[in-house]
Amino acid sequence: MIVSLKNILLRASHEGWALPHFNIPNLEMLKAIIEACRDKKSPVMIGTSESEREFIGLEQAVALIKSYRDEYQLPFFLNADHTKSVEKARLAIDAGYDSIHIDLSKKNLEDNIRETKEVVAYARAKNPDISVEGEIGYLVTDSSKVWKSAIEVPPESLAKPEDAGRFVAETGVNRLAPAVGSIHGIALNEPHLHIDLIRAIKAAVPDTALVLHGGSGVPREQIREAIPAGISNIHISTDLRVAFVDTLREELEKEKDEYALYKIMEPEIEAVKKVVALHIDLFGSAGRV
Repeated sequence: MIVSLKNILLRASHEGWALPHFNIPNLEMLKAIIEACRDKKSPVMIGTSESEREFIGLEQAVALIKSYRDEYQLPFFLNADHTKSVEKARLAIDAGYDSIHIDLSKKNLEDNIRETKEVVAYARAKNPDISVEGEIGYLVTDSSKVWKSAIEVPPESLAKPEDAGRFVAETGVNRLAPAVGSIHGIALNEPHLHIDLIRAIKAAVPDTALVLHGGSGVPREQIREAIPAGISNIHISTDLRVAFVDTLREELEKEKDEYALYKIMEPEIEAVKKVVALHIDLFGSAGRV
């Protein structure tokens, strides 16, 4: 029997490790993630952004994750990542997603609370096991890419512990993604996670899983500090994109006479598997199933 996402996150919090979350744009990336998690015996969240859901298809993504979960009998969970509206959250819930990340962090706190609460109520009515994540503060970048400049994180973008307490109490979310200094993508400068802020937010919402978005550019030593401070779920996307695309470019240059796509894709899958395995080890999720 597959344990629930809520129980996995509770274990992660109590045992001092973090559940990895990797985004997928295609089947090859999914295959790499699943195989790495299988080999490492790690639970995992698979995320699809709104654009990734449009490309793959809602029902298709659900069916893919279910097929792998049934085959390996391992806790693989599908998350509707960075969902920007109540309407799109409902579509993912109706399609059978295990988790919804409703990201209304660019709205004022009152509207964020009100609309997130709507999503929680709709999810609970459909399936009590669905895990819902909300977000406060805001990340200053919206795209998971390699930036060609330094990115500064203004203090006003960071989450506040008092807002975290109110947000969780009024919405009933299972997970909270507070802005604590990371960005989407990888910039020329290293991000600075505010570890004391993570501790303060965790103290304000001790029974709620804290999520770190924008994990790709964060130095390993900061990740190691963030987990015991209260982070129990970490999102990675850009690192996988870079591994895949850089390897693809190399293969296309090297194998100019090869037209069998499944052969061209094999090195990319292996490259992504290596990056996934490194993050699993860093987060401490290996051997947790």
